[in-house]
Amino acid sequence: MKTQSIEKKYNTFIVIVSIVIPVVVAILFGVKLKDFGYKVEPLSFLPPIYALTNGITAVVLVIAVLAIKNGKRKLHETLMKIAIGLSVLFLVMYVAYHMTADSTAFGGEGVIRYVYFFLLISHIILSIIIIPLVLITYVRALAQRFDAHKKIAKITFPIWLYVAVTGVIVYLMISPYYVY
Repeated sequence: MKTQSIEKKYNTFIVIVSIVIPVVVAILFGVKLKDFGYKVEPLSFLPPIYALTNGITAVVLVIAVLAIKNGKRKLHETLMKIAIGLSVLFLVMYVAYHMTADSTAFGGEGVIRYVYFFLLISHIILSIIIIPLVLITYVRALAQRFDAHKKIAKITFPIWLYVAVTGVIVYLMISPYYVY
């Protein structure tokens, strides 16, 4: 009974966060500080840092799965908290960059252009979907409902890993077109 009350306690939070984050990011993506009279230099140094953050997140996720498969629950828990923290850090840097810099257009042509936009669009859609999945997975572990946690983690893990890896790939594909 206690475990269900823990999940119930967090359900509203999960719904709110899962809606608010994408909406706020979408709004802030369109906000440019210079349009409000702020004289800020574009944070041009951030894209490689947040791409690296995505890459580290991917590695942490894989190590966390290996840890739990080897019965190292505490290590798994720590690594998952790190992965969540890295994802939040990525989000903050991503928004900060886009509030200070104009969007970069992808300059590739032909098939590579379709590959880039497929990866970008799937990355964006899945990055929205992953928010509630990560939160639900985390809360089920917090509630010590490990069977339910494991079930949803089998869905959450590959999506989160895809988002992290495609974040790096999208950055590498667009990086030649950044204007510094």
